[in-house]
Amino acid sequence: MQKKLIPALCISLLALASVNTTQAAVSQAQANRLGNSLTPFGAIRAGNPEGTIPRWTGGDTTIPDGYQGNGDHHVNPYPDDKPRYVVTADNIEEYRDMLPDGVAALINRYPETFKVRVLPTRRTHTAPDHVVENTKDNATSASLVDGGNGIKNAFGGHPFPILHGTSEEKAKQAIWNHTTRWRGRYVKREFSEVVVVGGKFRPVTMRQEIFFNWNMKGGSTETLDNIANYYLSTVIAPEQYAGGGILTHDTLDQVKEPRKAWGFSAGEVRRAPSLGYDAPIASSGGLRTVDDTDIYNGAPDRFNWEYKGLEEKIIPYNNFELTSDKYTYDEVLGDQHLNPDLMRWELHRVHVVEGILREDSRHLYHKRVFYIDEDSWNIAVADQYDDKGNLWRVSTGMLKNFYDLPGVINALDVFHDLHKGLYHVSGLVNESGSARLYEDEFPGKRYFSPFTLRRRLSDN
Repeated sequence: MQKKLIPALCISLLALASVNTTQAAVSQAQANRLGNSLTPFGAIRAGNPEGTIPRWTGGDTTIPDGYQGNGDHHVNPYPDDKPRYVVTADNIEEYRDMLPDGVAALINRYPETFKVRVLPTRRTHTAPDHVVENTKDNATSASLVDGGNGIKNAFGGHPFPILHGTSEEKAKQAIWNHTTRWRGRYVKREFSEVVVVGGKFRPVTMRQEIFFNWNMKGGSTETLDNIANYYLSTVIAPEQYAGGGILTHDTLDQVKEPRKAWGFSAGEVRRAPSLGYDAPIASSGGLRTVDDTDIYNGAPDRFNWEYKGLEEKIIPYNNFELTSDKYTYDEVLGDQHLNPDLMRWELHRVHVVEGILREDSRHLYHKRVFYIDEDSWNIAVADQYDDKGNLWRVSTGMLKNFYDLPGVINALDVFHDLHKGLYHVSGLVNESGSARLYEDEFPGKRYFSPFTLRRRLSDN
C-alpha cells in the first residue's frame, strides 16, 4: 500500500495555520475558521476523499437506552457496528502505513493473538459551550512561556486549537493541548490497576478525585496561579495498602515551579520528593513512569520536540465494551494484552509529535512519539524507545466518548513492555459499582491542602 497522504485540502488548511514565529497567537481571521472550516477545537471539519473518515457534524451527545445517569457504566450506543477489516500478522503489510509503529509492534510481538478490529470511524468528540468559547478566545491570546514549558494568556479550553510557529513550537502546543484538554471540572471515580504477568493479576483499587483548576467555573487566566489541577488518590484495596495514597498540586510550568506532592498513610501526611519525569509508579510494577501517566504529563523540557505533521492512523476509539459491567476483569484481560474482541479501533487523523532526549538531560526513554487525535487532542498512542534506538514500550489511551460529559477521553490506559512481554492497565471499572462521576462544583481548594487532608485522616 502506498503511504497515505493527507489530501490537498488538509495540507492547505495546515499551511494557513502557520504564522510568523514571532507572533504569539493567530489572527482573528484565522481564529474565525474555528467552527467553520475547522471544528471548534481546531480539527479539519471535512472528511477524507475516500470517505473512510467522515465529516465532523457536531459530535455525539445522544444518551442511549439503558444508561442510568452520571456515574453509571456507559452503555455502548453502537452495538451493531461491524469491523470494516481486521489487521493481523498475516495482512499487516497491507495496512502498515496506517498503523502507529507501536501498534504494529504489538501485532508482530503477539502474532497469534493480537489483532486490530477497525470499525467505522465515528467522530464523536464535542465539549460544552464554555470550552468552545474559551478555545476561540485562547486562539488569539495564548502563547508558550519561554522554553515552551508552560502557557500564558489562556484558560478553560484548548490553548492552541490552530498550531503555528516553528516545528518545535507546534509540537509543544500540541502537547499542551493534550495536557489541558477538556475532562470535566471535578471528577470522582473508583478504578483498579493491574500488572498482568502470564495472565495472572491482582487488582489495586483506588478512589480518585481531581479538580481541574484549568476549567474552574468563573475562573480566568488571573485565577490559575500556575495550578493546572489538584489530584487526590486513595488506595481502597488490597487491605494491607488501604488508606494510603498521594496528593498532588500539578503546576502548568513545572520547570518554574515543580509539582507539589504528598504521600499519606496511617494518619500521616508527608511531603514526597519531586514526583515527575521517569520516576517509577509503584502500582505499575515498574512498567510506567510518572510522565507516562495519562499517556503523557508534566514538563517537556528534557526532550527536543518536532512536529511531524497530520496523518491518518488507526487508533483506539469509542471503547465502550472494554469498560462495560457485562464483562469481568478475567474477560477483559488476556495473558499478554487486552481481549482484542472487546477493543475498538478506528481510522482518524492524528498530529504526530516526536521527542528526542536532550544531550544535557536524563530519562529512561531516548525517544518518544505521540499520536494525538485531531478532534479531542488526546494522545491515543505513544511509542517509547530505549537508548539503543529500539522500540521498548507502547502506551495506548483507549479512548471513549463520555456522552454525559460530553467529550472523548481515555477510558483505560494500557502500558506494554515489549522486551519483558508484560503489560499494565489503569482505569478498570468493570467490576466496580460506579464509573466516573462528574460535578460542576467542588469542595474548595482547601479540601486539597495537606493540612486539611491531615485533619480528615486524624478524624478517621
